[in-house]
Amino acid sequence: MLVKTKKTPVVNKQGETITYNNVQATLHNNDCIKVMDSLIADDMYIPLIIMDPPYMLKNTKSGNTSDLCRSIQKTQDKLVKANITNGFEYEAVLDRAVTLQKGKINLYIYCNKAQMLFYMKYFIEGLGCSFTPLVWIKSNPVPNYYNKYASDAEYLLYFRKSGYCMPQNSADASTLFLDPSNAKDNKKYGHPTVKYVHHLSRLIRNSSKPGDLVLDAFMGSGSTAEAALKLGRNFIGSELNEKHFNT
Repeated sequence: MLVKTKKTPVVNKQGETITYNNVQATLHNNDCIKVMDSLIADDMYIPLIIMDPPYMLKNTKSGNTSDLCRSIQKTQDKLVKANITNGFEYEAVLDRAVTLQKGKINLYIYCNKAQMLFYMKYFIEGLGCSFTPLVWIKSNPVPNYYNKYASDAEYLLYFRKSGYCMPQNSADASTLFLDPSNAKDNKKYGHPTVKYVHHLSRLIRNSSKPGDLVLDAFMGSGSTAEAALKLGRNFIGSELNEKHFNT
């Protein structure tokens, strides 16, 4: 989500690198595996990776035809239409991410409960990483809690092995994000899962240094790019969906 204002960097969206306040950004409208393979071929090192890949949603039906459920179903349908309910090529993407970090794993990945076990096995059992679960608690969850708890939390797993993590204050050190669902930006930018820039800014401040390179392999409408550039970090991002890329 790169808003073109005097205070916000304007980024060329054709895979070309531009400079903003002595840092650079390159955005690719391409498959993340192809982009990552190119970075590996160039022997790139990425100190920080942040990813918000498609979630694995087993049930996208609201349940019945009440007014509430019809309203919920509209949101679920947007997720299906955006093709972000069937997961992704987990090992292919993660193997490349690990290669780009050259043994110093420092990676945040948004997920739902269905994906947690795979990620934990991959990073903890497979690579010996430590991990910290972070949670976005939503103050305005969808009121759909029949026979289950409310869906008022979104999860972010932080995996690290020799990676940098140095919060500078208690607010940045918190593992909780307390904000409503980002419905305003979702509607404004035409993407159903836009993350807050201030959430991403906290991750970047804590786990990178000025001038470091940040990669977002599923950048959507560009919130991570905006946060990285404003904080003086270089950025590389990829987004396969042309509509979201051109937002």
